[in-house]
Amino acid sequence: MAKLKRLQENSLFLLPSVILTLALGIYPLIWMLRYMFYDYVGYGEALFVGLDNFRRLFRDEQFWASVGNTFVFAGGKLLLTIPLSLLLAVLLNGKLRGRNLLRGIYFMPTVISTAVISVVFYNIFNSYNGMINQLLMKYHIIGQPIDWLGPKHAMLTVIIVAVWGAVGNYMLLFLAGLQSIPQDLYESAAMDGAHAGQRFWHITIPMLGPVMQMIIMLAIIASLKGYESIMVITEGGPIGKTEVMYLYLYKLLFPVSTGSPVTQQFGYGSAVGFATAIIVGAITAGYYFLSKRMNKVF
Repeated sequence: MAKLKRLQENSLFLLPSVILTLALGIYPLIWMLRYMFYDYVGYGEALFVGLDNFRRLFRDEQFWASVGNTFVFAGGKLLLTIPLSLLLAVLLNGKLRGRNLLRGIYFMPTVISTAVISVVFYNIFNSYNGMINQLLMKYHIIGQPIDWLGPKHAMLTVIIVAVWGAVGNYMLLFLAGLQSIPQDLYESAAMDGAHAGQRFWHITIPMLGPVMQMIIMLAIIASLKGYESIMVITEGGPIGKTEVMYLYLYKLLFPVSTGSPVTQQFGYGSAVGFATAIIVGAITAGYYFLSKRMNKVF
């Protein structure tokens, strides 16, 4: 009886989480799986169209362009974020004066609202009176303002903003991994004549393997799903140069402005959401199985 009573009490504690999961997770998923076979704009009657939404999806050039933009955005973010986070973690793991303050400073962007960060960077990269152009022109590095939000540089700009917002989070995870490495290994290697670079390559990197595998997995998922800062800074423009999958999906369900060329389409948006989830899931699963095979090899 005591075990049954304890089980009932534990169930009551879990009940709020179960209700929230059902209301905010399971129900929307079932709703989406249903309406991706309908032509539905959010009001009026939903018209069953079978697989027409998926046929349209395969012919939708704007969607496939957003898929390509997502790969560029995610690849650029990963190539910059992971090495930079590891470098900062290594530096701040050493005996550096004020390292605790620096850790807090670098981690701070993680807890600041993405919308606030994006508005600040929008003003920094503004082509006419932005701080970046003013500094570059002041020190005669450039002769005329650079259109950071134009077709040529917009993707680079949103990648820089995304990296600035993510570095602190992954730095903290790397830092936790570094602090779990026994110092005896470094002392033994130093006594054998290994210099700092050799100790980093032959001790730090291998010992960080499991942590790095997890960090890269989280970074891949976050990069493929990221769209918030892009929505604020460029709204996917100019001419679709920064429109990623999740932003295109968001526009179909909740048009970001009255002047948006995309109209609200819950039925087609559900099909796009399903296809987007499949793409993200396939890439994540591919990395997971590849990393598992590499663990067996090494």
